[in-house]
Amino acid sequence: MFDYNQDGRLDLFFVNGAALRDPMPAGAPPDKSDPRFWNRLYRNNADGAFTDVTEASGLRGQGYGMGVAVGDYNNDGYPDLYVTGVGGNTLYRNNGDGTFTDVTKSAGVEGSGWSVSAAFVDYDRDGYLDLIVTRYLDWDFSVDLYCGEKKPGYRSYCHPNEFKPVSHLVFHNNGDGTFTDVSKTCGFASAPGKGLGIAVNDFDNDGWPDIAIANDSFPEQLFRNNRDGSFSEVGAQVGLAYDEDGKTYAGMGIDFADYDNDGSPDLFINALASQRYALYRNDKGRTFDYLSGQTGIGAITANHSGWGAKFFDYDNDGLKDIFVAQGHVMDNIELTNKLQHYREPLLLLRNLGGRFEEISGAFEGRYAARGAAFGALNNDGNIDIAVNCGDGPALLLRNRGGTGNHWLVIDTIGVASNRDGIGSRIRIVTESGAEQFGFVSTAGSYASASDKRVHFGLGNASKVRLVEIRWPSGTVQQITNVATDQVLKVREPV
Repeated sequence: MFDYNQDGRLDLFFVNGAALRDPMPAGAPPDKSDPRFWNRLYRNNADGAFTDVTEASGLRGQGYGMGVAVGDYNNDGYPDLYVTGVGGNTLYRNNGDGTFTDVTKSAGVEGSGWSVSAAFVDYDRDGYLDLIVTRYLDWDFSVDLYCGEKKPGYRSYCHPNEFKPVSHLVFHNNGDGTFTDVSKTCGFASAPGKGLGIAVNDFDNDGWPDIAIANDSFPEQLFRNNRDGSFSEVGAQVGLAYDEDGKTYAGMGIDFADYDNDGSPDLFINALASQRYALYRNDKGRTFDYLSGQTGIGAITANHSGWGAKFFDYDNDGLKDIFVAQGHVMDNIELTNKLQHYREPLLLLRNLGGRFEEISGAFEGRYAARGAAFGALNNDGNIDIAVNCGDGPALLLRNRGGTGNHWLVIDTIGVASNRDGIGSRIRIVTESGAEQFGFVSTAGSYASASDKRVHFGLGNASKVRLVEIRWPSGTVQQITNVATDQVLKVREPV
């Protein structure tokens, strides 16, 4: 979800795959020529409907697409797109007239291998958004292992243990439309993974963004920002590399936000069925505690498989809930395990203030759901969800609201900082003295990008006593006595 034409309404962009042959001939690329394999851009018409503007925008795409990141890398006021895929990635510069231009080669951000998720973030706080890209495995189409039972219909995807990990990619924005690959010099190349999801927040509240990566059957990672252009991978050191039994799991979707309103951002990482989704509570920026069991999440999710996910306040009561797009990775899983399913219900977990409960009946149907993006499509303060599904139509989930609770959405506009204000930390204080914390980022979920605007549910609070924004530039801005139920645009003071 992103406002590509800057008309104040969120539009939708979907990444698509491509036609494959079995086996793939040596050197043959996936075929995206058929319109059913194009990526798709839908313009929000402001009347509840969308118009497909893919062809006019120049975003049909190429290759086998996986994910997307959103950010204004050239600070011109229009959000740009970075699309990840198998064999290389694509940077689309937003021209500001409804069209996009492929500038991948001139910008130097094509990458290689199997990229999945990406995040725009100004990790060195120089005013320009950099790019961090997760790569999954050391694999290409020439690798044709056979896994699963050798009888018709039983072949399956090979376990990630069959393949070597690969380093993630970091591209530093040079401020002139080009990027430099600094993966080795910044510390990422020395910590390879099997990366799927990526999320950004400041886990130790030192003013510098840190990077969390969900890895598949490999230790989960946290790259701590050293504040000198480099990172240190500290996942095991701070207690989030494994589950409470010291085991790895299939980390896929991820989010990085403060669910308990204590000022320290927490981590949610989902997994495959029989593994339990992981909730890590941040202990004042020092370590993380694995709380899936105590919060009820472990029992609820023990037999589910999760992908796109986010902490978000669906009922505007002031506590962040959790959504998960679900579905097993194996389309034939029911042949070998009758308790697990390729298509699963969507999951909504309501935050009760320390525990979570499943809201049954919130959604209908079962899906092979994958990516999920979040934002209020009609600016009504109720967060909607777009879901991309494997082998099926996309979903648009409208939040009907109806609680009567108040809300506030903050839209940051950077001046000395990057134009999006990505990396800004926001603290609000309601009239009762209750605090909440937000962080400006489009990353998170699984291979998806959400609205950069920060949403706060306010319960029955009719006014916000204080909004405090700590910008990436170091500027701290305070706004007092803010009315609720509005989208508040805040420009960084100079």
